Amino acid sequence: MNERLKDIVRSKYNQIALQSKEQNQSSCCGSTGCCDDMDYTIMSDDYTELKGYNKDADLGLGCGLPTEHAEISEGDTVIDLGSGAGNDAFVARAIVGEKGRVLGLDFAGAMLTKARNNAKKLGFENVEFKKGDIEEMPFDNDIADVIVSNCVLNLVPDKSKAFSEMYRVTKPGGHFCVSDIVLSGDLPNELVKDAEMYAGCVSGAVQKEEYLDIVKKTGFENIQIRKEKEIILPDEILVNYLSEKGLEEFKNSNTGIYSITVFAEK
Repeated sequence: MNERLKDIVRSKYNQIALQSKEQNQSSCCGSTGCCDDMDYTIMSDDYTELKGYNKDADLGLGCGLPTEHAEISEGDTVIDLGSGAGNDAFVARAIVGEKGRVLGLDFAGAMLTKARNNAKKLGFENVEFKKGDIEEMPFDNDIADVIVSNCVLNLVPDKSKAFSEMYRVTKPGGHFCVSDIVLSGDLPNELVKDAEMYAGCVSGAVQKEEYLDIVKKTGFENIQIRKEKEIILPDEILVNYLSEKGLEEFKNSNTGIYSITVFAEK
């Protein structure tokens, strides 16, 4: 089951990598030749005012601005999990400078190609993009001063394993700052079971309390929510998954979908 979910995500994000942010926003899902029901840019925040922003690396796929709250310092080694086309990695690089290092990790080949091409165009020799799985990172122990990630860990089937790996590669005294999607209340079964909703960062999300508990049980300390915002899925998306009655029940329920930016230390 977990491998099937990973294959769904890998396939979808390989498709999305082939288009620009503008094309993603105008074509529902951002994949070539299709118009799926889930808008993959609906949760994104505006990066354009951040130092290091690179238009070619921004596909509109995040749900926060983790680098803004990550307390990155000049000279740090930063790992960006699910680095995509390089958006957060290049913002992090603007902070760490020439003396620092940024390592991006992604398992979608097309995303890696796009990120590496972007880094080459920018002339960055201290930004590297590696292929790998967040549940089994190709990094040594204790190498990261800071880990960032933007709307990616909700796509990982085994979140406990992902956070354990994050703990392993973070230096003692280091920390992470990730933006992610969490829930309050239960989603309708029609949304939970839909592959498009999983790849769109919705149905793979867990309860907010469960998410924070996983972080705590992994061993991280000083856990803080630096930012929180509610995500509203438009009716024109929901009608593709829910009946008229189901839509009304969902809208009248207490279920909430939230983007949270979480900070914690090792």
